[in-house]
Amino acid sequence: MSDGEQSREARDLLRIAAHEGEGPRVAPLRLGERVRAIRRARNWTLEEAAGRAGLARSTLSKIENEQMSPTFDAVQKLARGLDIDVPQLFQPAPLDRVSGRRAVTRAGAGRPHPTATYEHELLAPELSRKRMLPYKTVIHARDFGEFDDWVRHEGEEFLLVLSGSIRLYTEFYEPAELGEGDSAYYDGAMGHCVISTGPEDATILWVTTS
Repeated sequence: MSDGEQSREARDLLRIAAHEGEGPRVAPLRLGERVRAIRRARNWTLEEAAGRAGLARSTLSKIENEQMSPTFDAVQKLARGLDIDVPQLFQPAPLDRVSGRRAVTRAGAGRPHPTATYEHELLAPELSRKRMLPYKTVIHARDFGEFDDWVRHEGEEFLLVLSGSIRLYTEFYEPAELGEGDSAYYDGAMGHCVISTGPEDATILWVTTS
């Protein structure tokens, strides 16, 4: 395995998990909905927001209900009244604010992603744009020398030992010996790797932020 391949494998894993599932990547902008969402986030009534913007209540109601397109002057008044910049008014609300997503992954039903040192099983593979990337991993590596380079990637990482025992190597700390039930949280950009130390290959749960 060439130098740096471990880090490339880690980045590939994150990229695969982040783009799993289906669904629209960008929501169409509806200015009226955006205005209403900002107003409600501030707990303002229609009358209060209209007064702050210097608009008639009926005008603001029509804008929110997509019954009229505001003039540029009205857009400026809206932005000032809502205490935001004009460009912010045209930024769609993040899709991640939508609640109610759920995924159940049965034992052994995750998406396999084997590497030279680890055997990953990606969990919740049907969900796209995940903020957390969970995966269960069997640790085949038995020696630090099996890694040609430190594993590095963006985000932070949490691991929990499900079975067996491991040694966690991190770039700026002494190796940590961890057994079943032990956990660790660390910066993914810091070089790191894990090996099994018991008679059987250890299994861990890994959760990485994207």
